[in-house]
Amino acid sequence: MSGPAPLPMPSPSLAGLERLASERGLLLRLQVSRPAGLAWGLRVGVARRRDPDDPTAPLLLLGELKGWALPSARGLRLDTMRVQGPDTAAVGPLIWSATFAWALEATPCRQATLLAIRDGDQQHRRLVRYFRQLGFVPLRELGAGPVDLAPRLIWGGAGLLMQADCAEGLRRSGRRLGWR
Repeated sequence: MSGPAPLPMPSPSLAGLERLASERGLLLRLQVSRPAGLAWGLRVGVARRRDPDDPTAPLLLLGELKGWALPSARGLRLDTMRVQGPDTAAVGPLIWSATFAWALEATPCRQATLLAIRDGDQQHRRLVRYFRQLGFVPLRELGAGPVDLAPRLIWGGAGLLMQADCAEGLRRSGRRLGWR
């Protein structure tokens, strides 16, 4: 006879992610605005001190994500994600985890939408594969047709609109950080 199934580990919280970042010599910060109380603007950044032994040393930005959130369950929109520099293996998963944790803790958003932009076929395939690993699934293509003009202006180009469940995205990105 087997014993009871193990209980799932709780998802990382923003506070837990900030501690995890600090333990790895990283600084995780969220900048949130809410003009007129209508929607949230979001910027998630991860940095490291240029000299880890000097707490007053300037910061080196390693990665950031920008997006916005509308006050609805399907309202999280993720726009720009960038990671750069050496020793950045944990930066992407940390940014994704913080983004999903923030949405779940501070907004009614439970689903996130993004555009896997089509700058070139090879890069587009790489982006789609990466986003699928985070739990994003295809919604529809944004092309050159007149019906896609307004969404292309919002998203900044053509590509594949994808959507993910925030709790699942947090679970997957947290797992990449070693959060089980």
